[in-house]
Amino acid sequence: MLDIQIVERMGDMEANPAAIFFLSAGLFMGWSLGANDAANIMGTAVSTRMIKFKSAALIISVFVALGAVISGAGTTETLGQLGSIDRLEEAFMASLAAALVVMVMTRNGLPVSTSQSIIGALVGWNLFHGYSVDLQLLVRIAGTWVFAPVLGAMMAITLYLIIAPLWKKMPVHIVRRDRWLRILLVIAGAFGAYSLGANNMANVVGIFVNSLHIPDLSWNTFTLLSGQQMLFLLGALAVSVGVYTYSYKVMSTIGSGIINLTPAHALIIVLSSALVLFLFASQNLQEWLIANNLPSFPLVPVSQSQAVVGSVVGIGLAKGGRNIKISLLGKIFIGWVITPIASIILVFFLLTFS
Repeated sequence: MLDIQIVERMGDMEANPAAIFFLSAGLFMGWSLGANDAANIMGTAVSTRMIKFKSAALIISVFVALGAVISGAGTTETLGQLGSIDRLEEAFMASLAAALVVMVMTRNGLPVSTSQSIIGALVGWNLFHGYSVDLQLLVRIAGTWVFAPVLGAMMAITLYLIIAPLWKKMPVHIVRRDRWLRILLVIAGAFGAYSLGANNMANVVGIFVNSLHIPDLSWNTFTLLSGQQMLFLLGALAVSVGVYTYSYKVMSTIGSGIINLTPAHALIIVLSSALVLFLFASQNLQEWLIANNLPSFPLVPVSQSQAVVGSVVGIGLAKGGRNIKISLLGKIFIGWVITPIASIILVFFLLTFS
């Protein structure tokens, strides 16, 4: 009996070397998240030259990992309710399809949604097997694809109307003001990266939770990290690679493509988009709202890209809406529509010929 327990605790990563290969699709998805969504956190700060790219990448890498390990479980549970894939090779196919779609969009400089991509892959997996899709849950998740950018715009407008007048009236020399702004951008970026890790790690490796078992990281009798947290940490490392290797183009699109931004605008955008992700990832906040009979936010993976784009548009609207590049927004919107559809089709194709 003792021997059986020991083998079970070893986990798939040790007992089945092929598990490493199958997990590579999730790590590829993590790379795509780092190249696309994670870039949005610091895109405005980097493009306005308030923070160097390497510094931004380091901040993102550290705090995405913290968010994933500490708070990544909530949205992963919701994702599992939409589709619980218990075969490792099929989890690989679904994750690969989602990652390929995101990669294609990223190569075209479009800030698309990894959330939409992985949701599309799960829907495609259900359709392939003839399983019923929880339409109520799907509508609730899809609703965030509309609500997240709108909420991001509303928060950005509110913060702009509060911060802009105060910033102009501050009796501080411009050099010192820039120094303070850089510090605030670092703090806001760290919060944004933490929120991304907490909310979006479900998109990276959450699909493997029911099919891949990793042993706990323990010291004597004390568990340092659970197996699920170890899985999230691996996903966070893949995100870091994506940030360092392929995120600069998307940072440029967000930072200056839609509308020309100032460093102060960058701070507002980072804060507003981070708040959107945090609201949909915080289990403690949800429990507090429910306990006080208040409307709560569902714990679902929402799109960092959509929240940032909404925040950028919000800044543009607060400034009168004259300089918003509608043609680029239209191109981004088309990418959002295509992403889940492409994932559904691609995962169905991969499963058919696997």
